[in-house]
Amino acid sequence: METLRFDANKLWMNDPNGLIKLDDEYHLFYQNNPESHEWGNISWGHAISSDLVNWQVCQPAILATDNTMIFSGSAVFDSANCSGLGSAEVPPLLLFYTACDYRQDDDKFVVLKQTQCIAYSTDKGRHWQKYQHNPVIDLGYQDFRDPKVFFHEASYQWIMVVALSAEHKVRIYASVNLLDWE
Repeated sequence: METLRFDANKLWMNDPNGLIKLDDEYHLFYQNNPESHEWGNISWGHAISSDLVNWQVCQPAILATDNTMIFSGSAVFDSANCSGLGSAEVPPLLLFYTACDYRQDDDKFVVLKQTQCIAYSTDKGRHWQKYQHNPVIDLGYQDFRDPKVFFHEASYQWIMVVALSAEHKVRIYASVNLLDWE
């Protein structure tokens, strides 16, 4: 059996995030430094495939900023447009990610806090914008990351599971609109 392989144009890459199929395309998101072979400037790379073998590397979906890197998360298709970030005719694709605010002290990377945020696309993942009211969850914690979001049919709501890694716990949130979480 042949092993499938994907590389992000030989630049630094890590955790796959937000694997999703929309229409006839598979979307692969992954942590990526789009400027170097080294860790840092963590953004989300993006690739599209129609057959899971041949991949087209796209522009990064979510770019880091000066003091915020983009850590792990997940993707959902908001087919009913319950978020209101698209329309009934053009529902949005949403990316949930951890924004890691940090400072650099000499050679030391210091996490200030991690929050849960959204980016969305209304053109089948070709272009992305960060939600203007990010973060959607902010506890002020340094170790609060990796949101996994899915729709729970029985309760007819969206569920987000987020790790409190320093405490070895997870927190579970619910939402009907993907924007307001309890």
